[in-house]
Amino acid sequence: MNKKELVQAISHKSKISKDQAAKVLNEITSRITEALAKGDEVKINDFGIFQLAEKKERKGRNPQTGEEITIAASKAPQFKAAKVLKDILNEKSFIEKFVSTGKLNEE
Repeated sequence: MNKKELVQAISHKSKISKDQAAKVLNEITSRITEALAKGDEVKINDFGIFQLAEKKERKGRNPQTGEEITIAASKAPQFKAAKVLKDILNEKSFIEKFVSTGKLNEE
């Protein structure tokens, strides 16, 4: 599923316009990005945690020359799925399981 398909799904399920759905999605991703940039975690119950992973400076090798190089320290976003999400995805009929947990409004 890409962003356009996600916007369409949100629009259809929530009965709002595609423009409104796109604004909501953009706002959510912006807030998550801002929180991560500040070093904060974003926890969404029964879904997961977005957090920042910090990688230390390390030694590596240039694959073409074999020369040893220093790889700079970096930061990367990371997502850890919640147990509820993992359990749902590992069921054969995960959609029915998700609906039966009451986490999804059927309208």
